[in-house]
Formats: sequence, structure tokens, C-alpha cells
Amino acid sequence: MTVVRIETALEHLRLDEDTDKAMVEIYLCAAEDAAMQFLNRQFYADETALASAVLSGKAGEKPMIIMPSVESAVLLILGWLYENRGDDPGGDFPKSARWLLNPWRVDMGI
Repeated sequence: MTVVRIETALEHLRLDEDTDKAMVEIYLCAAEDAAMQFLNRQFYADETALASAVLSGKAGEKPMIIMPSVESAVLLILGWLYENRGDDPGGDFPKSARWLLNPWRVDMGI
């Protein structure tokens, strides 16, 4: 289950409900995973989901509720993955996504 709604993802990609929905769900999971890896923290849809993850011990260090900038970054990463499927994108995800995620990033090391 993703934090960003599949309907939002399809709308972002300008696809209708029946077009590539299964593939979009896979890319959406990957986009959220990439964002969480970059942030070094997990994010959740709301306080209830966050509390449940904390209670079950799955929340990790410094979990957060998804912010609009993080959701936008996930959608940008999704769009990049969808447009570049099968290609060698030769680099990182979009700079605009990185820019949106940076304020929420933790434990970056040196």
C-alpha cells in the first residue's frame, strides 16, 4: 500500500484509470521507496498510520507524516520512472525532487 493515492498518481501522469494502472502502482512504490531512502526516514499518510507503525516497531528512526513537498517529489520521481522505463536514465532522479526532499532529509553523514 502506498502513501500517495493511485488516483493522484494517475492524474499526475495524465492517464485514465485503466491505462497501465498495475505498472503505475509498481513505479509509485519505487518512487516512494527512493524518496524514503533519500530522506533516511519513513513517511506515512497520517497520524494514525504513523502511530500504528511506531507501535509495531516498523517506523524506523525519525518517521514523519508526508508533507506536500514530499508528495510532490514522489510524483516527480514517479513521472521520471514512468517516462524513462526501459531506458538507461544515466543518473539520479530529478533535481526538482531532490530540492523538495532536502529540507526533510536526516542523518546525511559527512
